[in-house]
Amino acid sequence: MAIHESDHAAQKLTLPAITEMARRGERLVMVTAYDAPSARLADTAGVDIVLVGDSAGTTMLGYDSTVPVTMDEMLLFTRAVSRATRRALIVADMPLGSYQISEETAVTNAIRFAKEAGADAVKLEGAGRTLTRIGGIIDAGIAVMGHIGLTPQSATKLGGYKAQGRTAAAARRLIEEAQALERAGCFSIVLEAMPATVASRITEAVQIPTIGIGAGANCGGQVLVWHDLLGLIPGPTPRFVKQYADTASTIRGALETYAREVRSGTFPEDRHTYGMPEAEREQLESQLNPRRPTGARR
Repeated sequence: MAIHESDHAAQKLTLPAITEMARRGERLVMVTAYDAPSARLADTAGVDIVLVGDSAGTTMLGYDSTVPVTMDEMLLFTRAVSRATRRALIVADMPLGSYQISEETAVTNAIRFAKEAGADAVKLEGAGRTLTRIGGIIDAGIAVMGHIGLTPQSATKLGGYKAQGRTAAAARRLIEEAQALERAGCFSIVLEAMPATVASRITEAVQIPTIGIGAGANCGGQVLVWHDLLGLIPGPTPRFVKQYADTASTIRGALETYAREVRSGTFPEDRHTYGMPEAEREQLESQLNPRRPTGARR
């Protein structure tokens, strides 16, 4: 039975619950969030998984890519999200440098996400050497979400922000990577920027849910970046993005109106100010402007 809106506030989703939802064929809904107000809105809207993505580097911090994002920055964002989330599963992105150096470093940083920031799971990009890091983190009792296809932390090595798996050989490698991530213990895998046919094959080849972003409709769920789906950043968006609102225009219009009213003196109005009892006002005036005593020398 599907979870109804009335259940959102009371029932915290667990990993077994996510797995069972996927087994029943329910498509998982994941969205990124980086602060308490956004997380609260996503949670009350019924989103299943909130990803505290290292995409915060470009959406929140003004970096050109996710590469400069630090552990301290990701912990700050994750703490804010966890304070405001009641139902959704919280997954924290492990930034570049937080797990590549060694298994010990990976486990230490994953524990920080769980212990200091309240994350329910962490997400790591890639397979290969990442598999040993995943194993260590899972052995430490922390759930892991995998991520293959276009992996932004290694976009330079991949030739830029381009779709992956567009040849038969490359597609086969992605399928093998997904199966390796499943064997390593991942509870789900993000499939980013790949042909829908390839993502469909991967989804069939593994027993854990796949979550697509630019990977077609046959994945077990979908994820979009908060700022992309709400239209918060003007300009072109990736091919796979659907904007569900033009929030940037709404915000800009509100700010322009505010600026115009401040400059014209029409804001604030009386209804935006606080009153003062007449007797207190008269007393204040008498204190600030005392009358001269009768007969005082001028």
